[in-house]
Amino acid sequence: MKKFHMVDENFICENCHKQVKQLHYTARDHCPYCLYSKHVDINPGDRSNLCQGLLKPIGIEKFRETYKILYICEKCGENHKNILAKDDSMDKVIELSNIER
Repeated sequence: MKKFHMVDENFICENCHKQVKQLHYTARDHCPYCLYSKHVDINPGDRSNLCQGLLKPIGIEKFRETYKILYICEKCGENHKNILAKDDSMDKVIELSNIER
């Protein structure tokens, strides 16, 4: 099982440049406006990945009672997944759900 280090902090999204606030119930790991993330972790919250590329949202998949955002790193090409947050843009989520992979 992967180690989880809780890091819930404010940041400015490197894709859409909006101010993103802490989530306050789990670690914030992506922008709620454009859904982009950053390739900063090897294990959740460790901030030890040297890649630092932007993770582009490319799809959605069902996960238990919620959904996960599917990503591809624009720098190294690695795939990732993050669970949706309560304040994520539903318009963006719907957009992603209509993308054929």
